[in-house]
Amino acid sequence: MSSDHKPSRKRLMFMGVGGLTLAALLVANGLHARTMHEKSVTAWTETAAVPQVLVFQPKQNAAGDTLRLPAHLEAWSKAPIHARVSGYLKDWKVDIGTQVKAGQILAEIDSPDLDQQVAQTHARMVQEQANARLAETTATRWKNLLDSHSVSRQEADEKTSNALAAKANAQAAEADYARLSALEDYKTIRAPFAGVITARNTDIGQLIKADSDSDPELFDIADTHQLRLYVPVPQNYAAVIHPGLAAQLTVPEHPGEHFSAKLMGDSTAIDRRSGTLLAQFVADNPDGKLLPGDYAEATLAIPADTHGVSIPASALIFRAQGTQVAVLDAKNHVHLQDIHIGLDLGERLVIDQGLKPADRVVDNPPDALREGDAVQLADAGGAHAPKA
Repeated sequence: MSSDHKPSRKRLMFMGVGGLTLAALLVANGLHARTMHEKSVTAWTETAAVPQVLVFQPKQNAAGDTLRLPAHLEAWSKAPIHARVSGYLKDWKVDIGTQVKAGQILAEIDSPDLDQQVAQTHARMVQEQANARLAETTATRWKNLLDSHSVSRQEADEKTSNALAAKANAQAAEADYARLSALEDYKTIRAPFAGVITARNTDIGQLIKADSDSDPELFDIADTHQLRLYVPVPQNYAAVIHPGLAAQLTVPEHPGEHFSAKLMGDSTAIDRRSGTLLAQFVADNPDGKLLPGDYAEATLAIPADTHGVSIPASALIFRAQGTQVAVLDAKNHVHLQDIHIGLDLGERLVIDQGLKPADRVVDNPPDALREGDAVQLADAGGAHAPKA
């Protein structure tokens, strides 16, 4: 019994030592795995803490560009036609859309009151002319009597003065008659220039009051063989306007069709309310496709500029320091660079100060990006890298 018991105790001892050894190995493996995991997590955290950015290089605006601006069209000449005499509309000869020539009759007004005034002033003119002739004859006779010492000089001078006064009265009556006669010509309303009737606001029998601000115009006429194109150009683009500049315009009712216009001049002043320079172009309109009052979109050519560089608007940073972009140095550290925008073309900007073509600029910079931050490049130079 004693001999069998001793081997059993040895086996138990060996098994205990083996178990302890195995447990120690398992604990050691667990500690090693935990340490490696902690190192991996630390490395991932440190890597994730460095932001990834996309970069691009600015491009020089050497090929020029175009600028699209809202504009509106106006007739070459336009005029509201009002009445100069009161009365009733006797007849109208033209309607909206009628092409008329200069001097063509548009309407006629019946004005019996004016006719009576003309007759009255004519009679008064004849009366004053007769008085003037009689006074002149009397003055001549008294002058002859003065020569024969039959009357006094005082009496002769009075007759001469009366003749001069009568002559002046006759001239005043003639002027009054001429005024009313000229006014009577306005009973016939004529076109001041060749064009098209764009509105008719009267009809036969309508009471017309001359020189009344409350009454609308009788007709509207517009000369549309050429149209004036007015383009409000923002102050930043004022330098684009120069003699000989041509513009292309489109209107909504003719999609896809382009019309040409030439610069006539500009206002030479910036409007304080809108911050724009008003430029005036002239567009030929032989077929009448362009309509006065039309909304239009004008396209202006921007000349090439080798002094500026082009970048996307998404690269801008707006902070208290002003307009900036994030530029990377050789070690991929951030430098916040102040810039000046020469031209704002919407999605793209022309920068005339602060950037060079060799700079590496961050696109869509994170809000938390600060001066001196280290970054890493994402998809650097790949197919998805943004282009200016």
